[in-house]
Amino acid sequence: MRIKIDTKERFQVITLLEANLTARMAEELQEKLLTGLGNDKAPDGGFTHLVLSLSEVQTVEDAAASILVVLQNQFYEKGYSFVICCMQKEVENQFNKLELLELMNITPTESEAWDILQMEEIERELLNDSES
Repeated sequence: MRIKIDTKERFQVITLLEANLTARMAEELQEKLLTGLGNDKAPDGGFTHLVLSLSEVQTVEDAAASILVVLQNQFYEKGYSFVICCMQKEVENQFNKLELLELMNITPTESEAWDILQMEEIERELLNDSES
């Protein structure tokens, strides 16, 4: 599986460089991201908040789509954000057919994904302040 990792100040953007996202590739991505989640000693420097760009992906296997939903939930359970962006229409239709689109945090552009990450970070800070 080919990916491009672009590290920003407070998050990473991962772009899948494959036309077809298979279940095996999604499992590999899940393992890589969860191993490095919040771990700055991980081989890739670790992952915190994540934008997953599907701009190059043309098709997604049903099982791969389900794995992405689980992966997003795993990020949120650990207090990190996970946003998918730049989804092709065919891929969006596949998620919709599987009734997964409503479960995902998806934006049309990478810029909008950054906005979501920033809003969620502010929300976490406010919640932490109110709990103190």
